[in-house]
Amino acid sequence: MSDQAEHPLAAPLRVVTVGAGFFSGFHVDAWLRNDQVSFVGLADLDLDKARTLLRDFGGEERQTLLGQDSGDLFAQVQPQIIDIAVPPDAHLALIEKAVQTSARAIICQKPFCGTYELARRAVEIAEAAGKLLVVHENFRFQPWYRAIKRELEAGRVGTLYQITFRLRPGDGQGAKAYLSRQPYFQKMKRFLIHETAVHWIDTFRYLMGEPSSLFADLRQLNPCIAGEDSGLFLYRFADGRRALFDGNRLADHAADNHRLTMGDCLVEGSNGAIALNGFGELTFRRRGSTVWEPVEVNSPQEGFGGDCVYALQRHVTDHLLHGSPIENEASDYLRNMEIEEAVYRSAALACAVEVAPLLARSR
Repeated sequence: MSDQAEHPLAAPLRVVTVGAGFFSGFHVDAWLRNDQVSFVGLADLDLDKARTLLRDFGGEERQTLLGQDSGDLFAQVQPQIIDIAVPPDAHLALIEKAVQTSARAIICQKPFCGTYELARRAVEIAEAAGKLLVVHENFRFQPWYRAIKRELEAGRVGTLYQITFRLRPGDGQGAKAYLSRQPYFQKMKRFLIHETAVHWIDTFRYLMGEPSSLFADLRQLNPCIAGEDSGLFLYRFADGRRALFDGNRLADHAADNHRLTMGDCLVEGSNGAIALNGFGELTFRRRGSTVWEPVEVNSPQEGFGGDCVYALQRHVTDHLLHGSPIENEASDYLRNMEIEEAVYRSAALACAVEVAPLLARSR
């Protein structure tokens, strides 16, 4: 943003996180490991939960203020980054509060604001205030996808034909599905796509660009939840390439930690294929060969999903401190939400739908 170029920030950047739920722990842990920031505040209505989170991730000895009211906390510590990690129905109100502070950047978890209409309103509010608003969409920052992007740009697979991802976390069976970590999953009327597959809506765009149309087929296998938990969507690109997401939260895949990659990926092209397994390992097989060669990928064991939370946060702090390009600005993330709507529309109509005109119609 122009004001950042004129008034560069200096490390350490003051950071406040709002929310002390399950996934917030990964946020706090990553901030505490980032030497470019000072983690100065954690807000949650349940102060005991916030204290426990800090203790669990080794942050209780830091100069970190706790508060039930996020606005009071913002006023006390004057953060430069406000990190929103609460359920979607609270996003817009917090963004409205955050833009009134001196913070230079706001990071907001997904599903972003819950609906497209509220998300677009949040974007308008941030733009009017001159604030950087980034959606915490971290899967594109997983090290294996950064490595796949590198290999594609280097021409390793030749002409790209298709990327296929098979989601198989194996956590969706029975009446107790999801209760140990994120119990609200059971009540989401839109689940597989809205909560989970949106990661690949975004990652396919990161790896391949913009689709022109798509087809989707969704279903519910576990009767104990409210939304769909199995299904697929197929991106069609104007040049003939395809991207296929095939998801089933009840089935599992070969992995010690089923949440590391959450499934397997295959990238196919004219010169060969790149495969991602459940251990975060990449291999390449040349066309005509039976041998899979290792592909270099740095997969940290800390944090979540190859430490993608840390990678995203570091991406934002690098931007604020050094002016490096920024990904996942909320204004661009609206496109993912438009594509999500197209997925549900295709499933409802049982036919392929165009997605290219959606962006123009929505603005």
